[in-house]
Amino acid sequence: MVHPITRKPRVTGTPGLALILLVSALLLGQTQPTASAPAGAVIESESRITPPPPPYSFPNGQTLSYDVEWRLLTAGTATLRLDASGSEERVTATADSTGVFSVLYPVHDRLEALFDPRTFCSGRITKHTEEGFRRLDTSIRFDYARHRSVLQEKNLKSGHSKQDENEIPGCVTDVVSGIFYLGSRPLAVGQTDTFPLNDGGKTNDVRGRVEAQEDVKTPAGTFHTVRVQPEASSGVVKSKGTIWIWYSDDASHIPVQMRARMFWGTITFRLARVEKK
Repeated sequence: MVHPITRKPRVTGTPGLALILLVSALLLGQTQPTASAPAGAVIESESRITPPPPPYSFPNGQTLSYDVEWRLLTAGTATLRLDASGSEERVTATADSTGVFSVLYPVHDRLEALFDPRTFCSGRITKHTEEGFRRLDTSIRFDYARHRSVLQEKNLKSGHSKQDENEIPGCVTDVVSGIFYLGSRPLAVGQTDTFPLNDGGKTNDVRGRVEAQEDVKTPAGTFHTVRVQPEASSGVVKSKGTIWIWYSDDASHIPVQMRARMFWGTITFRLARVEKK
């Protein structure tokens, strides 16, 4: 369990909003499937997923809860959790808007992702999305034998279903597991890692650059951290905003803060509490 420099009172609240929405929009750069490539096509890229090096160990059994702020207003909350699930690792995440934001644009999202802890290759991801008037159930399966991602999606309001396939390299991470993948890297200042990330559409290369060490104050306490700037290679938000993730500067590399600076404002995610169970 990560320990802050100065322990502060725990913050209570419900699970919730936009950690996952933010990462999906900014790391991936797009959320809609693109046109499929010819069957059997294989992506060639210099980016790659690297197995977690020793002495890294997965922070299993911890629920990370975040307060979400937009322009000094509380917009919602978010949770992130990692657990062993048989021979796989399971990431679960929730996102809920709160207060006036629940009236203007209600958000209630639930996500689950599974990946191989030996390789960090994602196996599948499922999403239940409630955002405004949208209601979707989505599943994405990564078929490495065919080098394809297989997306199945159902619109719960219209009943319309669709399936889409896109090419992938021999190993990808997903939009949820990617947070922990970055945290598994050594994270030395000046280090850069480039890795493929897929969310059912086009695979994007994401470059994570370790910029500096900083002390960060959150509702859960003040932490020694390393600041990482992930940047997507393409997508609708490329060159239109900047995202940073602050990981605890210890063996666990817990994401204690995230910030996105976009043309419409800045969103900040601050760790509110860590629960072990």
